[in-house]
Amino acid sequence: MRFDPERTALIVVDMQNGFCHEEGSLHAPASEDAIGSVREVIETAREAGVRVIYTRDVHPPEQFERNHYYDEFERWGEHVLEGSWEAEIVSELEPHEGDHVVEKHTYDAFYNTELEGWLRARGIDDLLICGTLANVCVFHTAGSAGLRDFRPVVIEDALGYIEEDHREYAVEHSAWLFGETTTRREIEFE
Repeated sequence: MRFDPERTALIVVDMQNGFCHEEGSLHAPASEDAIGSVREVIETAREAGVRVIYTRDVHPPEQFERNHYYDEFERWGEHVLEGSWEAEIVSELEPHEGDHVVEKHTYDAFYNTELEGWLRARGIDDLLICGTLANVCVFHTAGSAGLRDFRPVVIEDALGYIEEDHREYAVEHSAWLFGETTTRREIEFE
């Protein structure tokens, strides 16, 4: 798959201590294992001049107190609290100067964030997406990107997950709904 570096961004979803470090409250071994693959994708993107965007899932302690239905703490327990070590991106993938970091408060990196405007202001159409969890935040971010007329391409071998079938589900449904997935080796920049 060929991408124009000027019109492409890499979105690295939620590679944070809470999910990827063995001491994180929602640690998934496959998310920790994905660090090396994600780092490889980031390095390739940087070498080509592709913009790198990190998302950070961050929750104020009181975020869900008055909600009618949506409550991630009820589903997952308290995690990646604002200002905590868990909310930080893992040290192996620390953002560089010039990278963009998006704080999100739901599974979807576009919902109530500046991400769409940031991408449009820079003429970006194509999004390479990797990170964790494949069937949660990666999938919802890719879906939201597609609905906004971006071209979301999920990098299937740079994903964290809880169960292998969760990753397979996310990859299959991303391909079915949005038309494209790729592997690290298939990515080429013009």
